[in-house]
Amino acid sequence: MIRFFRSRMYLALSLLVLVLLFGVLGYRFLSGYTWVDAFYMTIITVTTVGFSEVRPLDVSSKLFTVALIVSSVFIFAFAISVITEYLLSRNSLQILKKKKVKNKIASLSGHVIICGYGRNGSQAAERLRAYNRPFVVVEKDREVIERFEDDVLFVEGDANDDIFLQQAGVKRARYLIAAMPDDAVNLFVVLSARQLNKNLIIISRAAQITSQKKLRLAGANKVVMPDKIGGDHMASLVVMPDLITFMDKLSMEGGDTTNLEELSIDAIIGKSKTNSIRDLDLRKKTGCTIIGYVDPSGAYIINPEADVKLLPGSKIIVLGRPEQIKKLNEMFQID
Repeated sequence: MIRFFRSRMYLALSLLVLVLLFGVLGYRFLSGYTWVDAFYMTIITVTTVGFSEVRPLDVSSKLFTVALIVSSVFIFAFAISVITEYLLSRNSLQILKKKKVKNKIASLSGHVIICGYGRNGSQAAERLRAYNRPFVVVEKDREVIERFEDDVLFVEGDANDDIFLQQAGVKRARYLIAAMPDDAVNLFVVLSARQLNKNLIIISRAAQITSQKKLRLAGANKVVMPDKIGGDHMASLVVMPDLITFMDKLSMEGGDTTNLEELSIDAIIGKSKTNSIRDLDLRKKTGCTIIGYVDPSGAYIINPEADVKLLPGSKIIVLGRPEQIKKLNEMFQID
């Protein structure tokens, strides 16, 4: 709709330019005025201010002036109405859009809040979108918001301010990612978020090694250093390139399909009578292989044995091709 009104506004502006050119050329060649006098006569005519003519008009010039006045009145009226309608519609649509976004955010629960939509924040959003995980971004840069607002739910404001975290639904959220480039800003965000939601799982970005401990003390569950990870990754590509490339393909293949899945045992109990990994028999049913087990206390078992008991509150990590993961999700009705 904005495009429709914008095209009409361009039409109105084009007609205004045309009527001015029509007046200037008419007075220049029909009445013999200089270019400056012709422009002056056109302006006082189309604006109907009532100043006196440069010199008395002859009959043809008077008829031309009448035609210019009539045409300019209609064109100016059309232009004013179109521009006013455009401005009002733009404001109305912005209000409706903000209300729609606000309602969508209010309906979310267990979602992810991303503070900052820079390089790391946008990458986190892209990965969450690939996994169909709902998220809200708190961003203060209006230009960034306007560029991506069609695809992302934004709360415009400084994540340091509690009110904007509350607007993002921090009390209903499950995770928060502090992805600002400044460690001090991330520290304040972590402190604020932890005060607002004691159960929130907070993941913070850090640029300096010395900031890791401070962020953990402030309440961050995990602290990630992108620069360190990037350096380790590049070095690993030198030492064991094929292994690292293979691991990269495990996490995400083709941009929107995954080769790894995390499955809660609570989602399985009741849908399948299983006591152990052997009873689950995912390899036969879906083709997926269980490569990890996380017990209720959070302890990890890599490549668990088939006799490992599946306890309530535990999780399994499975490996498979995209079509096998899809079959697994359909089997246990995982979104």
